[in-house]
Amino acid sequence: MSATSFTRRQFGLISGALLTTTALASMPALGATPPGVLVVGQIAEPKSLDPAADTAANDFRILVNLYDGLLRYKHGTLEVEPALAESWDISADGKEYTFHLRKGVKFHDGTDFDAAAVKFNFDRMLDDKSPYHDTGPFPLSFFFSSIVKTEAPDAHTVKFTLKEPYAPFMSNLASPTGMIVSPTAIKKYKKDIGRNPVGTGAYKFKEWKSNERVTVEAFDGYWDGKPGLKAVLFRPITDANTRVAEMLSGGIDIMVEVPPNSLSQFKPPKFNIVEASGPHLWFLILNCKDGPFKDKRVRQAANYAINKEAICKDVLEGTAVVAAGPTPPAFNWAYNHDLKPYPYDPEKAKALLKEAGAEGAELTFYVTQGGSGMLDPVPMGTAIQADLEAVGLKVKIETFEWNTFLGKVNPGLDNKGTHVDMAEMAWMTNDPDTLPFLALRTGAWPDKGGFNSGYYSNPEVDKLLAEARTSTDQAKRAELYKKMQVIVHDDAPWVFVANWKQNAVADDLVHNFSLEPSFLLELQKVTKT
Repeated sequence: MSATSFTRRQFGLISGALLTTTALASMPALGATPPGVLVVGQIAEPKSLDPAADTAANDFRILVNLYDGLLRYKHGTLEVEPALAESWDISADGKEYTFHLRKGVKFHDGTDFDAAAVKFNFDRMLDDKSPYHDTGPFPLSFFFSSIVKTEAPDAHTVKFTLKEPYAPFMSNLASPTGMIVSPTAIKKYKKDIGRNPVGTGAYKFKEWKSNERVTVEAFDGYWDGKPGLKAVLFRPITDANTRVAEMLSGGIDIMVEVPPNSLSQFKPPKFNIVEASGPHLWFLILNCKDGPFKDKRVRQAANYAINKEAICKDVLEGTAVVAAGPTPPAFNWAYNHDLKPYPYDPEKAKALLKEAGAEGAELTFYVTQGGSGMLDPVPMGTAIQADLEAVGLKVKIETFEWNTFLGKVNPGLDNKGTHVDMAEMAWMTNDPDTLPFLALRTGAWPDKGGFNSGYYSNPEVDKLLAEARTSTDQAKRAELYKKMQVIVHDDAPWVFVANWKQNAVADDLVHNFSLEPSFLLELQKVTKT
């Protein structure tokens, strides 16, 4: 959190004027945040505001208000609906997608949104011959790796040709990675586009003051209707207790990811608790490449040793359920309901450790102070440490701020001479393909461009995932994913801890606010009195 802390009294009242950087610094203390100005307490500083470069829900919550994609998720679902594209056609073989674009849409810099802009964005991400390909990296570009050609036959038509059918394609187009950035802005700012975002969204970028706030203002020319707020301030407040105190004192209007033990402090009518289920998994990455967890028996022992029911009940206070495997149950059609969580069985854990010759092994455990979907990571890490030590393991915790944590974990737990045995992690995804394809495939090892930070490898899992993502038959995809879950459950490359029900709290001045299963924070229709 920044040393500078804003409260409602410091904001004061602005009558009939937009919030500006100058006004923010000089407002008199008159008692309340101005109507129409929303202050959101975020869990961390964003890493970037370039949709092609981001991976964290924390950043996505800002992006979705600055940008649009060709498609978006229908309110309250993960089903897609038109956005910058009004309609589309899909070829019988599932390899050609033709999108008919909305006319008259402008980027925030006044330039036209058209087919050339769409082609520019996808070429930038996927074509290493593009002069703007070096504005990356593009960690989620695999969402669109099946594209072999992007064409703009006219100003309002875009055609994608895929090398093979790719089932998650439409859903991925609705994800933040598929959002469209102004080509003019990319050419102007190059690698700095992430600090100078220009999209077509309901709000336009005003200012990013590091470790203090990102300010966006209403874009009155928005194609889907004038937004309900004059401005939104996204404030990074890493410490959960500080975030709670700010919410209670009126320093922020909305707080995301409320610590479970703080929910009872927010009572109506002053505060409204908002909840929504979604495809979330909180897990521990285990280093399968080297160290004690190279042995499957030790990985299984960790799954038996940790009392996940107690964590969900006592640490998370009933806001999550124990996870059974790598696929969240929110993907009901692809979820293996026959799969059961590892039971809490410390004696079984001790027996496996003895069998593997790993009794008394020393473990280094990376924990974050807070981050996207990370629930209560420090108390959870402490509880996990105690459970592992109870079966004879020696666990050393190292704690980091979220972006520093990602910088250490994403390159791999056994990278450049640094050995780490385990690390916390959480994912919220839009399709059952995303998490395992990005974090469990052999081809997703960090040195190959993925997020398989534990270096897990199983050829059968690789085969099942490759087949599932190219099948256009959902029943067939479901069968393949269910088989994958059984294998991964047994291999135990992760400790499968919890599936979370996301939450947020808003004060009584905020109206029309809801959470989405996508975990995006859509504020276009939110108002504040």
